[in-house]
Amino acid sequence: MEKEVMAAVMAATAEPDYVTNDRLEALVKGHGMLNLATIAAANVITEEILKGLDYKLSDASVSELPVEDIMKKAIATAKLGGADSANAALIVASLMYMAGTNARAGVPAGNRKIGALARMIAGADRAGVAAIPTPKLSNRVSGFAAVKAIYEAMENGKLTSIVGKKLPPFLAGGAIYGHNVLGEDIVFPEIATNGAKIATEAMMNAYSGAGLLPSPFISAVLGAAATMEILHSDGFIDEKLGEFFVDTTSYLAGKSAAETAGLPEKMKIRGTDREFDTAHLIGDLALLFKDIGAPTVVGMMSFNEIMAALDNAIFYGAGFSGGPVNPPLGHVTCDAVVAMCLLIDNKGDIEAAAEVIRKLKQDQWFDPEMATISINTVARKTEQIKRGLVTDTLIFASEPTRTAGISKRAERAYQMLKEGKPLEEVSKTFDAERQAFVEKKASELLTAVMGKKIEVKFLKLAGAARRHHPFVKQYWGFDSDIDMEVKVDGKPYKIEGLSHKASPAIARGELSEDWALPIGIAAGVAQELQYSGHTIINVTVPAAVAAAMGKYNWKDAGKLAENGAYITGAIPGAKDAARKVAKLAVEIMKAM
Repeated sequence: MEKEVMAAVMAATAEPDYVTNDRLEALVKGHGMLNLATIAAANVITEEILKGLDYKLSDASVSELPVEDIMKKAIATAKLGGADSANAALIVASLMYMAGTNARAGVPAGNRKIGALARMIAGADRAGVAAIPTPKLSNRVSGFAAVKAIYEAMENGKLTSIVGKKLPPFLAGGAIYGHNVLGEDIVFPEIATNGAKIATEAMMNAYSGAGLLPSPFISAVLGAAATMEILHSDGFIDEKLGEFFVDTTSYLAGKSAAETAGLPEKMKIRGTDREFDTAHLIGDLALLFKDIGAPTVVGMMSFNEIMAALDNAIFYGAGFSGGPVNPPLGHVTCDAVVAMCLLIDNKGDIEAAAEVIRKLKQDQWFDPEMATISINTVARKTEQIKRGLVTDTLIFASEPTRTAGISKRAERAYQMLKEGKPLEEVSKTFDAERQAFVEKKASELLTAVMGKKIEVKFLKLAGAARRHHPFVKQYWGFDSDIDMEVKVDGKPYKIEGLSHKASPAIARGELSEDWALPIGIAAGVAQELQYSGHTIINVTVPAAVAAAMGKYNWKDAGKLAENGAYITGAIPGAKDAARKVAKLAVEIMKAM
């Protein structure tokens, strides 16, 4: 038993790509997503800051600040990971801000803003908020909606009570205007407040009009950014509205946008003591975005996943990698940002940071084991771009869970096969156990979060809900036929055809409003299993053990293990990976 189990474990862990169905190698050069580039850049930023370099912006009369050296190295690393200039600028500016770099500093000479600095270092072109897309939510909109709404309001005299064309010569544009009552107490506050409200509402409406649930967070950021494009970005404001030298026009725009979007007054980076005043957070990000250039959709998705490090981010439309559902590996970023902040705060203590990451995984995910293994896979793949303290931390946090999960499955697979159980039954058993665990853990977690007694159970998981192609019959993740029962405070809701019946019905208003919560819960928990291809050890490990034991040849082992794994086989790829692992296990057995 020891040799077969060891061979299977070593084979299953030989390459990060052997653990997943996701096209991991493509991510090394940014094809599809830029999370590996982001994590690699976080490695650089963390190590440079821990060297003691000043990572703050100042208005010093020097040609270059120390922070620029950090940004240059991080941007070069992000580009090595496949980010183009605009996306590299956005990724690094966002990470630097989360690490603690201030968004702006300056007077007319010596004026520095984090977005502009990153864009210039990266060599990206200036664009504007209208050119910035939202992150993809199946579809996406763009900041054009915010810009259009502001300019329409401007033309109709709804931004400020002051009519500019009535101003006398020499008044507009100078210190009499800009540093006194007319600007600081009247025009700036009116434009900041009115503009951000109008622009944020326009973003929310654009999302909705495209058939999308509006993202309050992104709507507020782009709404405030569109406002800051026209507003004096370094302007002071009336002391009744904010503290002198602390609260500027961007603060007021951020405050108005955040309130309009319904964001909480404070937002915290999970697992840390770092807390943002949301008005300042949105205002600072607005300054970043007005200068950043024209990132692409994948750049914006990486930004969103950086922001997933904020506590309860999923409820405000900020990223998917903060749980409770574990997304495909191209999204997984949140833990790296948390690790970066923890490492900076505790002066590089990897063990302390790793312990926090482990606890977050255990407490905030529907399937902590699979979610923990997924960060291990992503961290190991990132090290092919750039190694560092962040990936060291993620691996240290997740390696015990990965090793235990794989060895436990190898030992059980050996025993079941030794007893004469067919290989398909082994992988099917592992998936059935995962399903039962997710039902239990999701029920507990959602009950704690929602303050209602939630119970979730799958009644059916199959493919070919509305199509007849053999592909969707084999891989249920692409045309899902899912039935579920969700109980809310004891009241049962039997949801038939979650994907192809219930979801369109609730979206079209064909079901009463009390069905919205159970259908939303069902969708979240169902996606935990739909995305199961991110970690395929329920297929690869049984296949490797079976081949190492000589029960099946490696080709058959891969196919049969995938056939049995009715959840993990939601998308194609597990069979091919399992065959590679099984073949390697056979070779290891020969060598042993």
